[in-house]
Amino acid sequence: MLTPARTRPQGTPRNPVDRPRRRPYAAAVPELPDGLTARPLTADDLPAAAELLAAAEPVDDTGEHLDADDLAEWWVEDLVDLARDGRAVCTGDGALVGVAVVVSMRGVREDHRVLLEGRVHPGWRGRGVGRALLDWQLRRGEEVHRRDHPELPARLRASVYPGTGALESLVRRAGFSAERWYCDMERPLTGLPEVPAVPGVELVPFDRDRDDEVRRAHDAAFTDHHGAAEGDETVWRAWFTGSRAFRPDLSVLALVDGAVAGYVLSYVYDADTRATGVRQAHLGQLGVVRPARGRGIASAAIVAALAAAAAAGCATAGLQVDTENPTGAFGLYRRLGFTPVRTRVQWACTLQPVP
Repeated sequence: MLTPARTRPQGTPRNPVDRPRRRPYAAAVPELPDGLTARPLTADDLPAAAELLAAAEPVDDTGEHLDADDLAEWWVEDLVDLARDGRAVCTGDGALVGVAVVVSMRGVREDHRVLLEGRVHPGWRGRGVGRALLDWQLRRGEEVHRRDHPELPARLRASVYPGTGALESLVRRAGFSAERWYCDMERPLTGLPEVPAVPGVELVPFDRDRDDEVRRAHDAAFTDHHGAAEGDETVWRAWFTGSRAFRPDLSVLALVDGAVAGYVLSYVYDADTRATGVRQAHLGQLGVVRPARGRGIASAAIVAALAAAAAAGCATAGLQVDTENPTGAFGLYRRLGFTPVRTRVQWACTLQPVP
């Protein structure tokens, strides 16, 4: 149920001063097994949450290895109100056995996205913990929908990974349906092709002075993609170019007439390297604005980013792609030597606008 840190959707954070202070909200997690209790999640729980995710990874096969600082970038920084939007399930001695978070995305176009995230420790699965947390998330999701965008339909979304079949059963019974398939792809950073020259295009490293220009190019490039929403400066910098893992030196901008027409933003996650022993450059955001498509800009920028990663000592490169990406990106990545390693399925259910 945890949204991958490398593929975070865009949205607008809630402003803490706008949060209602006294309104009722879904405080209780219903029907937990005997001996377990639930309480609000706090920033102090993040190290234990990271340990829980590490214990679950051999079973769940998410491809993600997140430490407490990675979780803080996603769940704190005023983007999530953990006390209201997060729950920790603990044993009598305080050990964390389950977490759940509801993330309300306020960058909207046609609907309001609400992300349901979390995990249950493998040793505690099959006892109803996941079902109880999902029940709480559904109630909390309805509340944040009424609070933030009642005028729009809402899409409650949960991610199901290769090893999380029990979660698939839970969301299916809750009325969710599979709506999108996202493929993780990787390639070794050996035998790289030469960076192709594209007439009229200059490839340069990421420049902090162009940060907002890249954000706006990203918005323009993904306007026609599933689930696209209006971008936000705070979210962009918190989740993308302000991330600890972001590597501007391994990122590439494609300039046409001096303006950003394409981009590849690269990340190196220390927790991944520690867990796998392999230093991977993750190509997190890639795009070309519509007027510049069809000229080979994407291929050139990606190959340039791969070359930079190889020169920096990375052994592999990875990325994630919507298998129904309208630009044909899935086929492009295959042609550039990337091969599929796993698929994440996005499940969703719709809430109607609130009268």
